[in-house]
Amino acid sequence: MPKLPINIDDLLHRRTVEDERIEYKAGWNPETILRTLCAFANDFHNLGGGYVVIGVAEQNGQPRLPPAGLAPEQIDAIQKELMNLGHSAIAPPFHPLTATYDIQGKTILVLWAPGGETRPYKAKTSLSDKKAEWAYYLRKHTSTVKAAGDNERELMSLAATVPFDDRYRQTATLEDLSPYLMREFLEQVKSGLASESRELDREALGRRMNVVGGPAEMALPKNVGLLFFNEHPERFFSGNPNRRSLFPRRGRRRPL
Repeated sequence: MPKLPINIDDLLHRRTVEDERIEYKAGWNPETILRTLCAFANDFHNLGGGYVVIGVAEQNGQPRLPPAGLAPEQIDAIQKELMNLGHSAIAPPFHPLTATYDIQGKTILVLWAPGGETRPYKAKTSLSDKKAEWAYYLRKHTSTVKAAGDNERELMSLAATVPFDDRYRQTATLEDLSPYLMREFLEQVKSGLASESRELDREALGRRMNVVGGPAEMALPKNVGLLFFNEHPERFFSGNPNRRSLFPRRGRRRPL
């Protein structure tokens, strides 16, 4: 199973990641965890989603170590249930990334729920009631709450405020952006950033050009970056492999 793009010790000691982006659970409670995943997917404050750590209890806002841990058969069952819930109990469908870690002789499961690309998300208010209603959830400080009033209206507006070009491509990595093409573009448009671009690493340059986003622990290329600065963008946009040809490289993007 893959590891997540964050140091597990930092996650367990609340370093690097903001408190409101972490939730600890001693065991598997699908109903409450589903709501939290929904809130992280909505990423109301654009912090980069969040993490649910299962197998670690919380006391007075702090994780209790050593962890309670999970049995291997529990982890397998949780992952299967997560897959089903991601299709049946959250809409649009949403699936967190998962990873296991051995901490002080115990195994824990970490769910990473980055901000979703098709916000807003809603989840079932109950998993035991077949006629359960659906609701939108968001994070308020370190709690998951049902969206209401102005917050719900603002959350609903997010669907129209994240255009396709500015969405993160979670199936790509920074290695899919070509620094050569990025610097060539800056030279061609005579950007003031061109002179210092060779001193910047791929992530720093991408963020300055607004073609990279996401949280510090997991920077991701945006669709626009892959369209402009990947030699074979059709690998990511197979629905319209000729789209890039609509945007000649010269003058396609305003100088920064």
